[in-house]
Amino acid sequence: MNAAVLFDPARLDRPDTDIRLEPFPFMIAHGQLPDEARPDIDRDFPRYASAGFFPYDASDCGPTVNTLVQNLTTPEFANAIGRRLGIDNLGQYPTLVTLCRSLNKRHGTIHTDSKSKVATALLYLNTQWPDTSDGCLRFLSKIDDIDDVVAPELTPLYGEFAVFKRCDNSFHGHLPFEGERRVIQVAWLTSEEEKLRKTKRGKFSRAFKKIFGSLDRKLGADRDRNAAHRD
Repeated sequence: MNAAVLFDPARLDRPDTDIRLEPFPFMIAHGQLPDEARPDIDRDFPRYASAGFFPYDASDCGPTVNTLVQNLTTPEFANAIGRRLGIDNLGQYPTLVTLCRSLNKRHGTIHTDSKSKVATALLYLNTQWPDTSDGCLRFLSKIDDIDDVVAPELTPLYGEFAVFKRCDNSFHGHLPFEGERRVIQVAWLTSEEEKLRKTKRGKFSRAFKKIFGSLDRKLGADRDRNAAHRD
């Protein structure tokens, strides 16, 4: 199965795609992956021992996920996103890919993303989701109110896709959730230096969590639903 079949930017033009430029540019698109690829992606998704986002390493993944990552990091894909969000030549920026298999309750606090990011895309891959808002992505108008949504929340199910331009008010987050929440994140960064710095930090975090996983689960487990950090 080739990359174009796995993620075709033409699917972004589905009639149910939601593109908005206020209060910050973002897009929510549904059904972005073919159903027939679901078993292969499920098989090839990395089986991290710890919760959180970790830098992409092809050796962690099977061939279908590697193909999908290749598709999501082409300049052509970036520019297709940029045209829809009003970002000129998004494909010129280096990409950082991180993957997540599961989360702890401390994750998902309201934030904007760091200033080193130009835009961030999230492709969700869970085959099922409980009947709850916990863990569902929300774009927000305030940094201190998880319920002040600017669009319907996005359930992190297979083929659901969201992307936004990083702004000082690009508030987003989700209610506390613990468990499997599979996602591929692609960030377009301001420089190669930032990519190197974030990759090193992510690798350190992965090593730390392998040793102190139980502590990581306890930290922030009782966080407030409106907990936030600026970036």
